[in-house]
Amino acid sequence: MKIAMLSPIAWRTPPLGYGPWERVVSLLTEGLAVRGIDVTLFATADSVTQAKLHAIAPRPYEEDKTLDPKVWECLHISELFERAGDFDLIHNNFDFLPLTYSGLTDTPVLTTIHGFSSPKILPVYRKYNRKTYYVSISNADRSPELDYIDTIYHGIDLENFTFQETPGDYLLFFGRIHHDKGAAEAVQIARQTGMRLILAGVIQDRDYYSSVVEPHLGGVVSYVGVAGPELRNELLGGARVLLHPINFNEPFGLSVVEAGACGTPVVAFSRGSMPEIIENGVNGFLVSDVSSAIEAVRSLDAISRRKCRKIVEERFSRERMADDYLRVYHQIIDKKV
Repeated sequence: MKIAMLSPIAWRTPPLGYGPWERVVSLLTEGLAVRGIDVTLFATADSVTQAKLHAIAPRPYEEDKTLDPKVWECLHISELFERAGDFDLIHNNFDFLPLTYSGLTDTPVLTTIHGFSSPKILPVYRKYNRKTYYVSISNADRSPELDYIDTIYHGIDLENFTFQETPGDYLLFFGRIHHDKGAAEAVQIARQTGMRLILAGVIQDRDYYSSVVEPHLGGVVSYVGVAGPELRNELLGGARVLLHPINFNEPFGLSVVEAGACGTPVVAFSRGSMPEIIENGVNGFLVSDVSSAIEAVRSLDAISRRKCRKIVEERFSRERMADDYLRVYHQIIDKKV
């Protein structure tokens, strides 16, 4: 079985900091490689993998602003499809654009839909529905207009997340600093509970950061920037709780699973995939607003940190994710034969 794995090129695969899609692609690629699967990873030239690496883009365009994103995306995608005949299956993790090449090859194309950035992209997915294959990353993120071969939850590298039985005394917000992710709500929760809050993540909306985060820095609130793997593990494990007061229907939520791997429970607004990841009262609390989040923060003693870790081990490991995708690969390739 020869698999072409198409990763985005906004960031390195795996990313040094932010880059959730690239991180998942890396975890899956490495999980397949250790199983002896012949995988060629199409990613930036500075990417790191045990599989074969094929690169056209020299660097991530988010790190080198001299690179025009559209130019390098087109070169990157076309490079794979011009070699499509070398593979048994193309696994697209690059959103909708590669689908427009799929009718030019007999090699089956599987697309993991990592979320819909806008309803405006749906016409592309509709055009190639049933001509290619779609995987959703949660049942909540499925479009009723599309057909899916499966839902496969993300898995993480558990060995890189240290279980901590005894947490610190701070609340943690770990994600994009953006209205969607609820940084302002996290600040409200901290101020009303009087507990210290650490925010970590890329500032995706500078105006939002300036208006709802920056004015509160220096009191109970601190911002530590983008956290790489070591700091991420330290912050997640030391937190009393991960706050996830999202204002959108999140397709998955890697930080929620990563927190659980460290034993840290999550208080999340019950939107999108959250009810599929969080068992209310077991590995966290599902709430509806800031006031109920505050009540949940005050009830954290009811949550077993060991149970939080166990749930991730059982449901969200890299090994389980790789096994799930291998099953789907075989299903598609066997159907073609």
